[in-house]
Amino acid sequence: MAVPKRKTSKARRDKRRSANSKLAAPAISKCPQCHEPKLPHRVCKSCGYYKNKEVIDAE
Repeated sequence: MAVPKRKTSKARRDKRRSANSKLAAPAISKCPQCHEPKLPHRVCKSCGYYKNKEVIDAE
């Protein structure tokens, strides 16, 4: 069985671990009614529309 010759330093270990923990920015689409940025597959917070239908009354 392979055994490490030297102890891996915290900096080297953490550098390797941090390469896999990048967060991706959320996808943002434009509302077809009011052209405000919104999350896809969700009701628009500014106008209340979803799939060209008014779902909630937003004022």
